Amino acid sequence: FLYYGLPKLGIKIDGFACGVIGLTFLGGSYMAEAFRAGLQSVAKGQIDSAKSIGLQPIQIFRYVIFPQALAISIPAIGANCLFLIKESSVVSAIAVVELLFVTKDLIGIDYKTTEALFLLIMAYLIILLPVS
Repeated sequence: FLYYGLPKLGIKIDGFACGVIGLTFLGGSYMAEAFRAGLQSVAKGQIDSAKSIGLQPIQIFRYVIFPQALAISIPAIGANCLFLIKESSVVSAIAVVELLFVTKDLIGIDYKTTEALFLLIMAYLIILLPVS
């Protein structure tokens, strides 16, 4: 929509910006859900205990809620980061240079499909395995 639909309305956005905006919307929704689930998972008793010892609301969030919510959310956040890295190949559809786009160019130049796709797989493994 951003790359093909908005120009029909007279709004032109660069391909890279469209890719970043699209991935931001996609990742933002999943990240927000991961944080929301982490915040809701903190037990009500923890918050009540913090109130009973006289902590202010900002202190309750900083010292009680946030550390527990973050610890619970980290696996989902990591999975979302991996998902976004893999989804970045979708932006090659709008001519943004990334791994898949470069691989297709190499195949077009050398006609060595197997070798180029093997390098693509290795590049994705090198990027994704340390993150996971």
